Amino acid sequence: MPGEQLETLLDSPAMREAVRVVFERTDGGSEELNWSDVDDALSPGQWGRLLESSVLVGTSSGFAVAHPDRIQDRLDGDGVELDESGTDDDSEPDDDPELDDDDLGTAGESDDLEPVSWKWYDKAAGLGAVALFTGYFSTNIRDVVASVDNVVLAPFTDTLPFFAVVMVLAVATGFYSSLLQTKLTDTEKMEAYKERMEALNERKEAAKERGDDEALEEIQEEQMEAMGDQLGMFKLQFRPMVWIMLLTVPVFLWLRWKVRGGHLGTSETGMILPLTGAVTWQQTVGPMPAWIVWYFLCSMTFRQLIQKTLDLQPTSTS
Repeated sequence: MPGEQLETLLDSPAMREAVRVVFERTDGGSEELNWSDVDDALSPGQWGRLLESSVLVGTSSGFAVAHPDRIQDRLDGDGVELDESGTDDDSEPDDDPELDDDDLGTAGESDDLEPVSWKWYDKAAGLGAVALFTGYFSTNIRDVVASVDNVVLAPFTDTLPFFAVVMVLAVATGFYSSLLQTKLTDTEKMEAYKERMEALNERKEAAKERGDDEALEEIQEEQMEAMGDQLGMFKLQFRPMVWIMLLTVPVFLWLRWKVRGGHLGTSETGMILPLTGAVTWQQTVGPMPAWIVWYFLCSMTFRQLIQKTLDLQPTSTS
């Protein structure tokens, strides 16, 4: 539970009192409790807020206070003594134990996320990738793209055998794919989306346990509203793939043009594949032609080596 989240929660007098009650009834966080242990002092909304904010975490037999030392320090810092009934001596009684509209409205604000949107260049990359992808079905587009690629790749095909050219392309595509995946994947925001969905699920399970139909209905409405999170996660996951496709599809179009278009040299008939033996480039190995199998073997191998060697791991871009 982040410190800022606890501070935000305790800024509300009603929620500070709810935390204090839970803390005392767990004997300073050393014992577990259930909804039935505090339903006389807490409203369903307050209980759900404690679960959502991870003040309470689920255990095998109930719920426990997370980070009791931090909560104890914060409560002690309030400078308010408790009487025997467990209430603040200096605080005025709350007319309504239920959360007011502001409290309910801010129940999930601590982890609100800005909507995910692509920049104009991401959208342009997406359109470019789609346009290039049509080259798999259009001979004219494939020939144009492959001809441009061939100008760049001609020095390699003139000096290296075709299987080595495929290896070079696999290294290149593996490198920039790993780099783009690392730079364009916002793991922090994706984790925030997952945590919010998990929090809703925990609140839903807790509401089921205590038989709170009203809270269940509210949580289900929140889950429906959170469907946008799924779209946000999809955008985050697909963004690096768009850029990878923009650079990788032309390579595949060139390879297909080279093999199936009869642009290989007369000596380039095939190679020896592991576990398969001698094959021609267009011979089917399993469900795919030999040249695709060879490319994928090289690509997966070199990509793993590149990621481990350069320690390329997705990081936050926010």
